[in-house]
Amino acid sequence: MDAGNHPTVESHSDGTVLTSAPQDTPVDRATAAARRVLEALLLTDRANANLERVAEELNGIAEHLEQHAPEVRERMVDMWSGEGVTRHDPVTGPENAIAPPLVLAGMADGSVRGEVTLTIPYQGPPGCVHGGVSALLLDHTLGVANAWAGKDGMTAQLNVRYHRPTPLFRPLTVQGRQESVDGRKIHTVGSITADGEVCVSVEGLFIDKKVPRPR
Repeated sequence: MDAGNHPTVESHSDGTVLTSAPQDTPVDRATAAARRVLEALLLTDRANANLERVAEELNGIAEHLEQHAPEVRERMVDMWSGEGVTRHDPVTGPENAIAPPLVLAGMADGSVRGEVTLTIPYQGPPGCVHGGVSALLLDHTLGVANAWAGKDGMTAQLNVRYHRPTPLFRPLTVQGRQESVDGRKIHTVGSITADGEVCVSVEGLFIDKKVPRPR
């Protein structure tokens, strides 16, 4: 994220959306369709879905997209130009088919939070969210919380605690808050809750350092 362009609690109002909103554009509609395909493949009846035809059609789509793909370096420059909140990350990006996508808003109390319902592509234990997916959501949420607080950086350490299984198919509240800054060290906490109960909590250490954008 470009901290210079990113909204902060000091400059923006309570409830400011901090993630890129889905738009009624061809790329967003195509990405939403791809999400449907990911879930449908996991749920389909393997014996009766004519998966040979499905594979042929999907390979045809992939080949068409690959024919219109620029060099990776050129695409990376395009990805990181423009708005400070990216549209392609794997948690909140509306242009990324593996993102739920989670929508996060900044609160007047300095926290950020959002609601998301995770479905079968994110399963770990039966009927529950994969622990690595929970950690991914929290890592990103803490990063957004740091930017909202006005001081962000790179993840150095995450201490993730799993209190109880995180359920699929139920609304989850994901939140984060920057707690303190000590020189270049940034301390941030967060949680995932379901039905008012904490499923996962995290303490994060971030370092005030940036990876340069592709130019």
